[in-house]
Amino acid sequence: MQTQFFFPHSLPKQKKNMSSSSNELILTSSPDGPIMVYETVSRTAVTRFSSSRSPCRGLTMVGRRLLAASHVSSDTGAGSINIYNWHGSSVFRNFPVPEPIAPLIATPDGAFLFGGGISGSVISLSGSSGDVIRSTVVHSSPVSSLHLSDDGSLVISGSEDGTVVVVPSFKIVAEGSLEENVEDLILHKWKAHSDSVTAFKSVMGTLVSCSLDRTCKFWNLENCGVLMQTVTLPCSVSGVAVDSSGSTFYAGGADGFVYKVENRKVVGDKGCKVRKWGQKHSGGIVSLGLVKEERNVVSAAEDGSVWMWDVEKGEVVMVFGDELITISDMIVIKGNGGGFGVGKGNDVAVGEENGSFTSSRLCDEEILRTMNQMTALEEVKDVVLQDRKKAIEMLESVIEMYERLLKLILKEATKAIEEEKEEMDEEDKDDKHEEEHEKDDKKEGN
Repeated sequence: MQTQFFFPHSLPKQKKNMSSSSNELILTSSPDGPIMVYETVSRTAVTRFSSSRSPCRGLTMVGRRLLAASHVSSDTGAGSINIYNWHGSSVFRNFPVPEPIAPLIATPDGAFLFGGGISGSVISLSGSSGDVIRSTVVHSSPVSSLHLSDDGSLVISGSEDGTVVVVPSFKIVAEGSLEENVEDLILHKWKAHSDSVTAFKSVMGTLVSCSLDRTCKFWNLENCGVLMQTVTLPCSVSGVAVDSSGSTFYAGGADGFVYKVENRKVVGDKGCKVRKWGQKHSGGIVSLGLVKEERNVVSAAEDGSVWMWDVEKGEVVMVFGDELITISDMIVIKGNGGGFGVGKGNDVAVGEENGSFTSSRLCDEEILRTMNQMTALEEVKDVVLQDRKKAIEMLESVIEMYERLLKLILKEATKAIEEEKEEMDEEDKDDKHEEEHEKDDKKEGN
């Protein structure tokens, strides 16, 4: 049974940047193919990055200049994070992680990365060095989805058993002790779904979660995760998008259909209005995103298809690319001030507030050279730190050896003193015995 979809009527509609749609990019990742990049105004891919073997929900931006994708080695099964920059198609850096991860998110400034592990842990890393800050087990089953609240203060994780956990982000970016109680880190934890949590979205204090149990649920984050509404759909849901007013949301189904759900009441219908758009992907939809000032929805499906829809008509208006590769995730980057660039031959188009500009190849090479120099300096710093660590360990080992030696010398000296004392005591006893014998002899002589 479908229940009415609800958001508070007081939510203000966010002001749109009229020029931002011209700078929007669509990025898709794959478990067995490259990362593809499309412009919302073009049907063909503008660039691609080398294959990352990225699982579901494993694609995110790190700040405004780097791209991150979770990676699972085909040889060892080990997990890591591949970092890409906009001036090269191959992996720029690689951050090892303690276990394979699937979902991946980052803080807006790129200072921290968060990955969801197969052990149920949320792993936090430094966005600059890749150092693992901490790995905290907050679920009893693998983490299936991660989300950062709008203000970046909360890390929200969902697991394959349907549990949702909310943790203040500042708590898991600070190094903890082994004796620390995990429950002290958790702000809220509850059983949200009867099956795996597949995706989150949040708007104005309300969290939307969708699941393989065929439901999308709306939670009040400001009131300890109280359930506000439940919408039941004909199939499991893996992708969700919510408009900025909170009045309409879109769900991507495992059946390949996009569902538009509105809170406008229909005559004779006490529930919310659910509309299934006509065209169907041949594979399940993995992700949805709003583009072009929310006039369009982009859907990406497992079969490799990426479509743009008119939200009013519910019709496909553009089909991106013809690469028949499996898609594991899709994100949309909005050009809001000059952070991203896309390789186009020898030029790089970089988003600006009022459009875009192109830089020459010389500038690109200089940027790449600078980035490589920074990487080399960081590697030198790591070597110096390692050498310093080894030197300290050697010094500690030498000090420990000398301490043992001094203890041994002290022990031997104490033993020698005690033996000498015992000998002196024996000599004193002998002397006394001799004196007593002499006295006895004198008495007998008298």
